[in-house]
Amino acid sequence: MVKALADRYLSLEEVAEYLHVSRDVIYKWIESKGIPCHKIGRLWRFQKTEIDKWVKSGSASKPRKSRKE
Repeated sequence: MVKALADRYLSLEEVAEYLHVSRDVIYKWIESKGIPCHKIGRLWRFQKTEIDKWVKSGSASKPRKSRKE
């Protein structure tokens, strides 16, 4: 059961709190830096393991072109 809780999807608010940034920063990262996320219905969801890998890889600090380009 502990593993199930660890693998659950986090909300945008939970990820913002986990990374100590604002919700607006998370939205910008979704658009421009490729933060790993999944859109379920109208909501963004995040897996903690994917977020940890993304941060450790240095992708959070690398500039990336907008998805619109």
